[in-house]
Amino acid sequence: MTALQSTTPASSAPVERHRRPYDSVLDTIGWTPLIRLSRVGRGIRTPLYGKADYFNPGGSVKDRIGLPIIEAAEASGQLKPGGVIVEGTSGNTGIGLAIAAAHKGYRCIFTMPDKMSQEKVRLLKAFGAEVIITPTAVAHDHPDNYVMMAKRIAAETPNAVLANQFYNLANPDAHYRTTGPELWEQTEGRITHFVAAAGTGGTISGVGRFLKEKNPNIKIIGADPNGSILAEYWRSHGQSIVDGAPYKVEGIGQDKVPGTLDLSVIDDFVTVGDREAFAMSRRLTREEGVFVGGSAGLIAHAALNLARRVDDPEALVVTFLCDTGERYLSKQFNDEWMRENQLLDSDRATLGALISQKDVAAPTLISATPGQSVRQALRLMTLHDVSQLPVMDGQNCVGSISEWSLTGRSLENPKMLDATVSEVMDSPYPVVDGTQVVDAVVTLLSKTNPAVLVREHGNIAGIVTRSDVLSYLMSR
Repeated sequence: MTALQSTTPASSAPVERHRRPYDSVLDTIGWTPLIRLSRVGRGIRTPLYGKADYFNPGGSVKDRIGLPIIEAAEASGQLKPGGVIVEGTSGNTGIGLAIAAAHKGYRCIFTMPDKMSQEKVRLLKAFGAEVIITPTAVAHDHPDNYVMMAKRIAAETPNAVLANQFYNLANPDAHYRTTGPELWEQTEGRITHFVAAAGTGGTISGVGRFLKEKNPNIKIIGADPNGSILAEYWRSHGQSIVDGAPYKVEGIGQDKVPGTLDLSVIDDFVTVGDREAFAMSRRLTREEGVFVGGSAGLIAHAALNLARRVDDPEALVVTFLCDTGERYLSKQFNDEWMRENQLLDSDRATLGALISQKDVAAPTLISATPGQSVRQALRLMTLHDVSQLPVMDGQNCVGSISEWSLTGRSLENPKMLDATVSEVMDSPYPVVDGTQVVDAVVTLLSKTNPAVLVREHGNIAGIVTRSDVLSYLMSR
């Protein structure tokens, strides 16, 4: 099968898109692009595409369900003019609801777990919503759980309705009516595998149901975070529910089974860790120019592995790019946060590699000998523009000297200039193996111990100073 033609959309709908004004921003929801992920999929024969739902006006797939949920509540008579919409959300559903509510004149109150990014909290408040933060590490039926708290607020607030995305069938129906048909049309019916995650289960259930009706042979693959219960629940055919565990990826996975999740349309479930999810979201951004969050990274990681296993140029795998990476600038796109959470490997540069990167025109090791005079040692430091030297006796470091110490003592007593280095030297520098990583020697360096000597193959190969390590850390 040849690749889909990117210059000629499969239907007239995308061709006409944006050529005329819209009545409101709500009319821009849906018909998001399908993008070939050719760089992260380099060398894999199976074509891999991403459904870029971060193109929606609120930046996520959840824009698709905001208006249908509100309209269903209006049609049932539950939601009346001037009413309040309440929901427990990881952020994106709240934004989708808030956009629709802004046009219809409803007030919003949202509860969110405290693991969610501050970007999402601020964005919800920007739309005028009231946001209540709840603890993440509580059971799904605990009163402080974000869903349970939303239920309580909805019950206690006059003229309020709970959006109830986890049990509201308007959620998967929206994807059955929009996302599924779009994928079928955009792939010209060639799609063979669809990979998505389940938070509420609305996307994978609605899309899966539509695609299975079109072609029962299409495989629907669920991707689940390590720590979520859904994959194991599916594998046990609904016979066992394991205890969930904390994870960092937002918006997908569960510690309960949502009513909007139709497990019967899912052909397989795979689990992916936080580290792999965030690494892939960063790869998508840097290699594809596709700026997405951790959930999209998790799904794309699973889809890439699937495409590699399928190994068939006639197949067509579609992954789901759920939301924009702008929601996570303080998290997975922040190296400091990633390292604090042990999700980003430190650069594993060795001391030997650091020495090899130094100026090749400079001597490998500048050192003093015990019998030299202080005057000679100071001239040596001036000549080579260094502020400290090891004192070497052959291959053994027997002491150290510093410009600051020698200068101060010589100014106080000029006769010190003619003393030998052995009479004034300080403690020797530690000697470490060249295979040690740079980070490992940081604790050895201090104001009183400004350098370490590096040994390779039994010989002293060079010196690494506090300044060298600082320059390395800054460049990293």
